[in-house]
Amino acid sequence: MGEYPKDMEITDSFHTSMVQSVLGSKFASDTLLHRYKTFNGFVASLTKEESERMKGMDGVVSVIPERVYSVQTSRSWDFLNFPENVPRTNVESNTIVGVIDSGIWANSGSFTDGGFGPPPQKWKGKCDNFTCNYKVIGARYFRIGGQFEPEDIINPTDTSGHGSHCASTAAGNRVPNANLFGLGSGIARGGVPSARIAVYKVCWTSGCMNTDILAGYDAAIADGVDIISISVGPTKVQHLEYFDDESAIGAYHAMKSGILTSKTADNLGPNRYTMVNLAPWFLSVAASTIDRKFFTDLKLGNGQIIQGVSVNTFIPTQSNGYPLIFGGDVPAPGFNSSESSMCIDNSLNGALVRGKIVLCDGYYPSERVGFASGAAGVIFSSTLPLVAAYVFALPAMHISANDGQSVYNYLKSTSNPAAIISKSYEGIDSAAPYIAPFSSRGPNRITPNILKPDIAAPGVDILAAWSPISPISSVKGDRRTSYTNIISGTSMACPHVTATAVYVKSFHPSWSPAVLKSALMTTATPLNPALNSDAEFAYGAGQINPLKAVNPGLVYDLGPNDYINFLCGQGYSTVLLRRITGDKNTCTSANRGSVFNLNLPSFALATARSSYNDVTYGRTVTNVGSARSTYRAIISGYPSSLNIQVVPNVLTFTSVGQSLSFTVRIQGTINANLDSFSLTWDDGTHQVRSPIVVYVP
Repeated sequence: MGEYPKDMEITDSFHTSMVQSVLGSKFASDTLLHRYKTFNGFVASLTKEESERMKGMDGVVSVIPERVYSVQTSRSWDFLNFPENVPRTNVESNTIVGVIDSGIWANSGSFTDGGFGPPPQKWKGKCDNFTCNYKVIGARYFRIGGQFEPEDIINPTDTSGHGSHCASTAAGNRVPNANLFGLGSGIARGGVPSARIAVYKVCWTSGCMNTDILAGYDAAIADGVDIISISVGPTKVQHLEYFDDESAIGAYHAMKSGILTSKTADNLGPNRYTMVNLAPWFLSVAASTIDRKFFTDLKLGNGQIIQGVSVNTFIPTQSNGYPLIFGGDVPAPGFNSSESSMCIDNSLNGALVRGKIVLCDGYYPSERVGFASGAAGVIFSSTLPLVAAYVFALPAMHISANDGQSVYNYLKSTSNPAAIISKSYEGIDSAAPYIAPFSSRGPNRITPNILKPDIAAPGVDILAAWSPISPISSVKGDRRTSYTNIISGTSMACPHVTATAVYVKSFHPSWSPAVLKSALMTTATPLNPALNSDAEFAYGAGQINPLKAVNPGLVYDLGPNDYINFLCGQGYSTVLLRRITGDKNTCTSANRGSVFNLNLPSFALATARSSYNDVTYGRTVTNVGSARSTYRAIISGYPSSLNIQVVPNVLTFTSVGQSLSFTVRIQGTINANLDSFSLTWDDGTHQVRSPIVVYVP
């Protein structure tokens, strides 16, 4: 993939001739499936041998194999102290949020266009086989291989609900009395309800192909969106080098066009090194909790009531309860008791569980449970923290392992054990915010001395728009439908950050992607490390603070040349560099920059336990606050054997837009796996905070 040469025209026949030279066939045009617009690249159906021949051709920067990915609010914005009546600018209605996801259900109240005028003049997009309006101004779809499932609707209509949920969280209209069968009732709204939405459907029943994802980036850049929000990622941990990561490549080209990409950290936590989307030009988002929680009560036949979590909309019809059994006692033919104890993947004997409530081991989302072979309900006993509340296709809930043991003891101690799973209700989580167990954690496997994730935002039990043609449990056969749904994931956190970036950009239209990222990170609210054992590897700089981000005081800026120097400094050859940049830039001895001088608003150092460190970081900040201001450096953190010096430790500005440089020097050893600090530049009005992490990989 490369940048289009400025001195020549690239036509369909040019790309066809490249494929022709590999295939030696007149049918090359049938093999070429798609041409990108903002990248000099195309998609073709080739065998492994043909791909290898293509790699060896002159002018070919890279050949990337096809991969499959998956998709990854009535209370959340208020929890962020971002109420409806916050100051807004007229520019907000001229900003365009590009959502790369599963499409949109445009008939939702979140996406009507009452009060909106025509699209901004800068808009160059279109609507493919789809009726747009003045709110949803663009709707495209990509399925380059053309392989559709019967459930797929071949236009931008959202058949899963995920894309609508994400789009409405970022920029949905105000919808009063939003709820899910009475749960979560309130006003649903996006963070920037006046902004326009452009959707790029790349996710289908069978998943999200990397070629389609890249086509989504390509179209969004060409169409003129202001921010890209993409809540799509792998279903298992994979640490792709930046030059082999199509989303990193797409986001780099977006950055070159002045577009920030907000991207999920992914849902592969809670272990370390589960973080994906590691490129420094991403704004990588972790998922945190809000203070609303959905509880479900389990009443046993002995009168004991056990509180668990789920979003259970079912009302029990048998007041005297349902028979209660243990899944490990009723395995289906071909399964053992260990497998059936987890109650997934058809492991239960339907004849023995039908009409009964089943006690199971584990912590599973609804898609893996289905209808549990006809059971009347499912109770999951889990050792994981009970945080996210899932919607199941039948009455179900998660309880703690201790409570699970109590249920097990009860059903084994009586001849006719019974239980009732009640409809869920709302409660308060006073410990919030903290990071959800499913949210992927750092450190950064590709570049250990860059902190990831960057920031956190609400991603647990978020109520937002849904597609009414998708069951609320996402389980085929579940007949419950709704225009709203309550779901959890870093997918839900990502559009909160997207909206915050758009909100800031509406006040500062000229700010670069890196400056927007800096504003969000340096004004983030630090989270409590006592509730998050992985500290910054769980939450990055902290939780977004939309109002504070508008006026950050100082910002850290970066541009394409800075990233090029960084990549060259990481040992990239010119060939590998061009796989990302797609232009004629080269790596030479003169532009191999140090990762410690990449002007990020965070600091990370990977080291060995008890090894002596002496590392210096170079940074430059630009004044966007008061013209005449003096900032003093403050280092905060836990007791440690490390010494951190900032030189100079006072920065005096005389004008807006003035830039000053400083260094941070870390000396000494660490005796723990992780030491956390922070650097704050403080002028009495602004506190420009950057996390500092020193750790043992």
